[in-house]
Parts: sequence; structure tokens; C-alpha cells
Amino acid sequence: MEDRPTMTAYMQKNQPLTPVSPLLPVTLPHVCEPIPPLPMTPPDADEILDAASNEAALRTGLHVIWTAKDAVEHMWDLLHSDPVAQEGFLNAVNIISKTIHRGGKLIISGIGKSGKIAKKVEATMNSFAIRSVFLHPTEAVHGDLGIIAENDALLLFTFSGRTQELSALLQHIPPHHPLLVITSHTHPSTCPLFAGRPASNCVLLPAPIPVSETSSFGVPAPTTSTTTALVLSDALAIAVARRLYPTPADVFHKYHPGGAIGATAQRIGPRRMGDIAIQVADVPIAQKHKHSTSSPTLTALDILLAAARSPSGWVRVSSDTIIAPRQIQKLGSPEQLDYPVHTLDHGVVVEKGDWISVPAASTVAEARQWIEDMRLNERGRTFLREGTVLGIVDARGEVSAVVEIEDVIELEPPHGMEY
Repeated sequence: MEDRPTMTAYMQKNQPLTPVSPLLPVTLPHVCEPIPPLPMTPPDADEILDAASNEAALRTGLHVIWTAKDAVEHMWDLLHSDPVAQEGFLNAVNIISKTIHRGGKLIISGIGKSGKIAKKVEATMNSFAIRSVFLHPTEAVHGDLGIIAENDALLLFTFSGRTQELSALLQHIPPHHPLLVITSHTHPSTCPLFAGRPASNCVLLPAPIPVSETSSFGVPAPTTSTTTALVLSDALAIAVARRLYPTPADVFHKYHPGGAIGATAQRIGPRRMGDIAIQVADVPIAQKHKHSTSSPTLTALDILLAAARSPSGWVRVSSDTIIAPRQIQKLGSPEQLDYPVHTLDHGVVVEKGDWISVPAASTVAEARQWIEDMRLNERGRTFLREGTVLGIVDARGEVSAVVEIEDVIELEPPHGMEY
């Protein structure tokens, strides 16, 4: 077997005047009955608690939380099964990723409670080096429009989809800027903010709620709607971070050195390959399923069924052969399900002898640099290609864990739809 490269040798943001009070009458009108004196001190807190219904307060709290949970589950169902929601989410991930790659930034805007959510999302995006700026829609038309550059994209928060301040803002932003909108609308054709802009540059991110806040709580206060908008935008931020960076956690810790999170990261130190590895002993071995073909040979369907039960997504074909999650994801087409495992494309099933050894003690950054350096020549690109399994060598010198190369380094530019 040809020698494989290893990493062991490589390791190195007039107050106005008070109006004159009217003259009071010298004598006060006669009061039929004396007004009882008011207490000089507020009622005791215990009396207030006794007078209030603690059970009703608790029921209210539980009702609000349950309503929010129901709305998030409804949004999950939508993203899981609705083609419009799925297309919008994927387009948003692609557009934001490309915007950052091209040196642009994400302009985030909203008004009122939606504006507060937008500010939180701005902070989350920036913590993942997804360069973002909050633009107040009113301040924008008073000079802050200058913050928008040629390659920037827009992310707007509006439950109604017809917020006047945002409509006024868009009149002053050229239509070539991609427009992403998190809103209650479930189809782009019904969202007024898209009117007059190219459909190819408009991305709808549906965040509806199954029951209106007025119906749920008797008041149209933004509660459930802001929760769903926040959850969806958090999902977007994590998805973009994973698209842009092989190890988003390293990026996050780099830009979050303060507080308890920063202190924990400093105490733990840099992430090492052993920290992100999957122990081989924890990877299930695929078994022949009764609903698979009558042949005793393992098929792609058997692999998919084993992957569904695997916490890590890895599956072993034998004690020394393994299939990585990204390779398993390629087995979804119906015509492949009956294929015997040994007939699958080269590189799907990887024998232990073909795993590239990397010390568990090496940091993720060191491993990334080593891979980048090795791939500068043709031989390195041959061994360290898409689908490569990195065998993690423990302190005993044994390869006891595995990592997908894509978890360490991005081998290809992000794939996505053009805009």
C-alpha cells in the first residue's frame, strides 16, 4: 500500500416652562360623605400575593410557553415539508454565504419589537464572523443609507410584511441588492415588500404562527411572532456559519473572548482533533435488514437504516471499514437502495488502511494548516480529497477515532444558487 501522509512530523466592534396652575376656589364644594383616609404606606407584599391568584398566574405563564412551543413546532413542520420554505431557507444560506465571500455584509433591519430581534440577530451573525450591520429604517433615510455597499444583502424582519418604514426604506435601495424577509407570509407573491423588485433577488423566509396573539392572549403584543422570527434567524445563522467555516466553534470563540463563554474557552484551550472526533467503537456496524433484498449482501438501504440509528451518522460495514455521514447522504436516490455496498462509488466505503492519520493532541487549526500545506502538491490533493476519513491517533498510538476532512477544511467554494 502506498505511504499515506501523516501529520506527526508537521506539528507548529428646553424643557418648556411649567404652565401656571389655575386658581383653586377658596372654599371646596360640600361632600355628602367623608372620603376615607388613604394609607400612608403601600400594602404589604404578602397581601398582594394573597389577593392575586397564583394558580392563574402560573396557568398564564404555561399557556404562553406552550403557545410559543406550538408555533415553533408549526414552523419546523413548514421547513421540513414545504418546498417554498425550504427553497427560501437554502437561498438565504447561499446568498449570505456568497455575500460574505465577496467582501459584502448583511444589512439587517426592522422596527419596533421586530427591530429588537433584528439587533440580536446582528450580534449573533457577527459572533460567527458573518459581517452584519443593523440599519434603523427611520435613521436610514436621514443619512444612514450610506452604510449600504455595492455587494451587501438585506435581511428584513416584519411579521405583517407591509411595515411602512421598511417600504419607505426599500424605495431608496437599488433592486440589485438581494432582499431576504422573515415574515408571516408563506408565499412570495403575497408579501408587499417584494412588489416592484426582481423575483430572482427576493427570498421569503416564512415564520407564521398558527394562532394570532390576540386569539391566544387577548392582546396583539408581539410575543409568539417574535419568538418564531428569532428561532428561524438563529437557524439561519448557524447554517451560514457551517457553510462558511469548517469549524464554526473556533470562529465563535475567537470573536467571543469575554464573559463566561470566553472564560470557558480560555480554560479549555484550543479545540483539538480528539475533541471533534467520533470514537470508532461507538459507530454501529450495519446489519442485514429483513425488509432489504433477499441477498445476504449488505445494501445501500441497510446502510441508511443503520445511519438512522447512529447518533453520529457514521456507519461501519465491518470492524475496519467505515462510511462517513456526508457519503451516506449521497445514497438517497431510490434506484441506489438495492445496490450492494461493494458496488457503491469509490470512496464511499473507506477501509482503515486508507484513513489519514492525525494525532488526537493536534489542534484543529494545526490540522487545517497541515492539510492546506499538503494539498499544495498533486500527491497531497490525491490523498486529502473530498470524502477523506481522518484517523485520529490516540496517546497509545492507536487509530481509535475518525473525523471527516470536511469538518476541518472546506475543500470547495460553497455551492449555491446564483442571484
